[in-house]
Parts: sequence; C-alpha cells; structure tokens
Amino acid sequence: MKSTLPNTLIDQFQRRVTYLRLSVTDRCDFRCVYCMAEDMEFVPKAEVLSLEELYQIARAFTELGVGKIRLTGGEPLIRNNVMSLIKRMGELPGLDQLAITTNGSQLQRLAPELKASGVQRVNISLDSLNPRKFRHLTRHGNLDQVIAGIDAAVAAGFKGIKINAVVLKGRNEGEVVELVKFARQREIDIAFIEEMPLGLIDDHDRVLTFCSSNELQDIIAASFPLHPEGDPQGFSGPARFYSMTDSASRVGFISPHSNNFCHLCNRVRVTVEGRLLLCLGNEHSIDLREILRGDDYSLEKLKWAIVNAMDIKPERHYFDNSEAPQIVRFMNMTGG
Repeated sequence: MKSTLPNTLIDQFQRRVTYLRLSVTDRCDFRCVYCMAEDMEFVPKAEVLSLEELYQIARAFTELGVGKIRLTGGEPLIRNNVMSLIKRMGELPGLDQLAITTNGSQLQRLAPELKASGVQRVNISLDSLNPRKFRHLTRHGNLDQVIAGIDAAVAAGFKGIKINAVVLKGRNEGEVVELVKFARQREIDIAFIEEMPLGLIDDHDRVLTFCSSNELQDIIAASFPLHPEGDPQGFSGPARFYSMTDSASRVGFISPHSNNFCHLCNRVRVTVEGRLLLCLGNEHSIDLREILRGDDYSLEKLKWAIVNAMDIKPERHYFDNSEAPQIVRFMNMTGG
C-alpha cells in the first residue's frame, strides 16, 4: 500500500495516464443520431457536479501529473457560467494543454473569450456540408451557424483546430473528400471516426451503417495521397494522422473497431455526475461525487481515489456491432 501520493498516474499495464476528458454537462442543443436519442432523459440537476466540484477534479488530476484536460459534453458551451470554470482551469499549474470539444454552435460568440481564457485546442463536430443532411444527422443543428463558428475559431488563432466527422454508410460517406477540402481551405485538421456502439439507438442499424477507417482512407487517398505519421504521441488522443504534401492540414482516423488503439491509451474520463470512467468501452468506474460531497472531503482523499482507480483500468475494450450494446449509456452521458 502506497503511503505517499505519486506525481504520476500509472495503470497495471504500465500505461501512463496524462489526459483527462472532463464532461461539464450531458445536455446539448443538438440531438445527433449517433450520440443521443431524440427524447433524452438528462441527469437530474442535483446529481450534476457543480463548477467548483469540476474544478476540484481538474486540480486533483493536474497535481497527479495529468498535463491535458479536454472539456466535453453534451455541448460544454451551453453550461451556465462555464466560462468562469474555463478561466480558472486555464490558470492551473501543471496543465500544459486545455482543450474543448464542441458542436460549434456557440463558437461565433465565444471563440475569442475561449482563446483568452487559456483554451489552446478546439475540436468541432461537422458530419456533413449539406444543410438538409446536416439537419437530419443533428436533428436540430444549423449548418451555417456551425461553419460561422469554425471560421470564428480559425480567426481567434487557437494552437490547434480539428474537425471531427462520424461517418455512417448510406448517410455521409460520399462527403468525406468534400470535408477534407473544407479542412484544407482553412488549414485545419480533420478526423473521421468509426461509430461506437454506445447507447440503444433506433435511428439506424449500426451493422448496416458501419464504415471502416480503411474504406475512408482509400476514398480520400484517391484524391489526396496520404502519408502516415505513425502512432499518436504525448498528449494526443487516439487518432492516427496522415499528412498531405501540398497542405498544412492533416487527416486522422479514429478506429475503435478496425484498428484497436488500447495499448496506447493515456486517457480517462469523468462524467458530469462524477463517475470516473477508466475506459470508454467498459463500465469500470468509481464514484468521485460521493467523495466530493462527503463530510470528510479533502483534495488528498480525492487524489487517493484517483490513484487507486488506476488498478481497475482494463487492458482494452471490445466492440461488436452485431450484438446489443454492452454500454447502454449514450455518448452525451459518457462525455463526447
């Protein structure tokens, strides 16, 4: 039994955890078909972590050697007073990179303030450049609003901007080259994501709509030759990136089905109700809210709980579209 808190987080497979994905809300102004049901039941507000509790978690992780925090949702930028949390987190000692994942709906308004508050990298969801198709995939989204948000982010001068596109066969796989062109025009990166079997959905059959990264890579390479950059390094997420000789933009692929990346995993997630998820595709978790709201709460106690949780981080996930989802929580509840 350790008697002194370590300054790094190491799991039982000797992977160092340096990256926290912290959800600030499960609510969203969109209802993307792969992420949520159209009629969602959200976490009761009493069970949602306060901004102070979210800050305590961020502080604990940075003091345990986590150098990157990405704020997620739902849509993080619709959380009331979320900018006050972002400003405090931007000042955390030891935090090398503060990032956010967003649907882009609020960026036209908030991009300059996010940059000034210490956010360095922004991931923006964009699955289609066709307004009707975009509306269908998001159920509520306005394409013009999102593109204006992307352009506002480019103008704000973030260190890194990446488009995320979930590709569904029969829906938007025919747009991947146009999406790459869109990213190239703005000199930003783009990543294509295989749909993950999280939550019970009735909008489509995941077996029929599954589109592998290899298929997409072949489609894109016919127009833009791709050069592999190798496995992700440092604070990077799971995307494997490819460069193009005639562009500063890179094309990435996130392949939880076809090219498992678990051996490189450096990430954990905390949901908005305070559950520390050790793996996206498993239910291994501990309840941090119980500690945060305990009569004997201390930052040290929270940090010990996080350290001890590393022992239950599993080696890998197992996704199978042909079976009923083992993980019934939707992506918005997991944290984007």
